[in-house]
Amino acid sequence: MENAQKIKALVTGGSGGLGSVIAMQLAQDGYEVWVHANSQLQKAERLVEDIRQVGGCAHAICFDVTDIKATEKSIEMILKTGAIQVLVNNAGIHDDAVMAGMTHEQWQNVIDVSLNGFFNVTQPLLLPMIRTRWGRVINIASVAGIMGNRGQANYAAAKAGLIGASKTLALELASRKITVNVVAPGVMAGEMADSSFSQERIKQIVPMQRAGKPQEVADLVSFLASEKSSYITGQVISINGGMI
Repeated sequence: MENAQKIKALVTGGSGGLGSVIAMQLAQDGYEVWVHANSQLQKAERLVEDIRQVGGCAHAICFDVTDIKATEKSIEMILKTGAIQVLVNNAGIHDDAVMAGMTHEQWQNVIDVSLNGFFNVTQPLLLPMIRTRWGRVINIASVAGIMGNRGQANYAAAKAGLIGASKTLALELASRKITVNVVAPGVMAGEMADSSFSQERIKQIVPMQRAGKPQEVADLVSFLASEKSSYITGQVISINGGMI
């Protein structure tokens, strides 16, 4: 493993609530972080400025992970600066409805971002990562991908698919000192949880009776990105306050 200061990391969905905390943590850990935004480049740029103000190294980049050509072009630009050795696939969207009332567009859009976007970003980064003989791929799934969730057949399918792909990729890359793991958060504090769950409901469904903190997920990602996790691969690590 190279000195951490020289290792490049990419966080997709890095301009969002959870992604921004993960990106900041990796920057504090000493990685050179690429902060990805799907459309809101200004949010990514503000986060990059925040990272730089505390002594970190970061860059902003904007592309639609469902657009193969745009993704390829952006990945090519990143790779000109060197291989990405820590990849956090965090990009994902919700578009909830019970399946009987779900439209084809709702199904397709969620699958495209959460699952196809994972492939579009990850596949072109693998050979450069393999050549370095060290890497970390950390995929952000969800408790919904493990146990399902009413009104989220599309999201649960995408995240379950991400888990299966991660386990397979872990087998393919293990001999190259590259680990692939899944982090599966439960109810996390933020706009999404605030709009979906009352405090009373959270106490009913979460044994710890509170929502998780984005920093708690970022700390787990930080560990999985480090040398301390070198013998952990192909695993789904739930962080959900005891929901399952």
